[in-house]
Amino acid sequence: MKRIAVLSSAALFVLFGAAALAYPQQDQPDENQNKSDKDKPAKQQDQKPSRPEPQHAQRPQEANRPQPATEPRANQDKEQQVQQQQDRNKQQQEQQQQEQNQQQERATEQKQQDQSRQAQQQHDRNKQQQVQQQQQQERNQQQQRANDQNQREQNRQQQQEVPQQNQDRRQDQNRQQAQQEQEHNRQQGERLSQQRQQHMVAEQQRRTAQFRQEQDQQRQRGLEQQRTEQLQQQRRTAQYRFQEDYLRREREEQARFENNRNRDYDRDPYYYTAPIYRYQRGGNYYEINQYGADVLRRAVNYGYGEGFRTGQADREDRWHSDYQDAYAYQDANFGYDGFYVDQDDYSYYFREGFRRGYEDGYNSRNEYGRREGDSYVVLGVQLSGILGFVSLR
Repeated sequence: MKRIAVLSSAALFVLFGAAALAYPQQDQPDENQNKSDKDKPAKQQDQKPSRPEPQHAQRPQEANRPQPATEPRANQDKEQQVQQQQDRNKQQQEQQQQEQNQQQERATEQKQQDQSRQAQQQHDRNKQQQVQQQQQQERNQQQQRANDQNQREQNRQQQQEVPQQNQDRRQDQNRQQAQQEQEHNRQQGERLSQQRQQHMVAEQQRRTAQFRQEQDQQRQRGLEQQRTEQLQQQRRTAQYRFQEDYLRREREEQARFENNRNRDYDRDPYYYTAPIYRYQRGGNYYEINQYGADVLRRAVNYGYGEGFRTGQADREDRWHSDYQDAYAYQDANFGYDGFYVDQDDYSYYFREGFRRGYEDGYNSRNEYGRREGDSYVVLGVQLSGILGFVSLR
């Protein structure tokens, strides 16, 4: 609009200037004609100054003629430059705003992509964990089915072996009873001398004191607690349960033995009964009577039972076979009350039975012994081979 107004003003100004130049040129001939008619004698004198009059008259007209529109053009150029600068600034601002918007859009898009990728990764991890848990459950179910199958097979074998085992057990009991009666009859006429009896009583007192000292030292060492913590760290649940049960039963046994420590040595047949067996251990030979032999037999049977339970626990935990690592094998005192035999002898035969029981329990078999009710016993042939008793009669 400003440009149109300026151009219109300039056009009007030029038209007015042209009209002003035309008007004095039209009046000048009329004046010259009137002067020639009134004063002809002075025509020649007047002709000389009459020539410059048009020029003289034209000067003020030229002075009044409008000048070219220089200032409006300059203003127009400045306005155009200002407008162009504003347009460039505006264009730069628009470009900058557009770049900022594009950067924000790219940042938002990148953030969304990162979030989507993280969500997908988390989803994949969750899915993988679910797959692993499902696989673990399947393995546990397979292991449980295998254990159930082994237990059914073992029960079936036991049921098949029960009649024969009962017959063998009755025969063994009858044979042992007959042997004990024979030995008792022979022993009635064989009593140890008073000096020998006093020596055996002194040996028993020594064994009792040594056993109590060993128990106190074992409690101070804290082996039970260390072993329990180790099993928890290894996540051996079945072995942990067995060890807790073993310790509980051992404490009950020790409490019962503690109440029976005050014995009448004069009335106890062990201290006046002569030896009837000889056995070898560690390259040395020892003699023992019937009561001491019964303690060693009990050690083998107790060891077999605890070994069988330990082997079953390791198999349930899917742990490698290692009977020497078991706490019960290292302790080897279950069932020992400190009477009739040394603790070393009892522990030795306990471990012999434990090793065989562990192999049967870990492999789900009954090669060395069998179960009778809540207890385990070693087969007669195996028991004789372990003890190696040789009769002195």
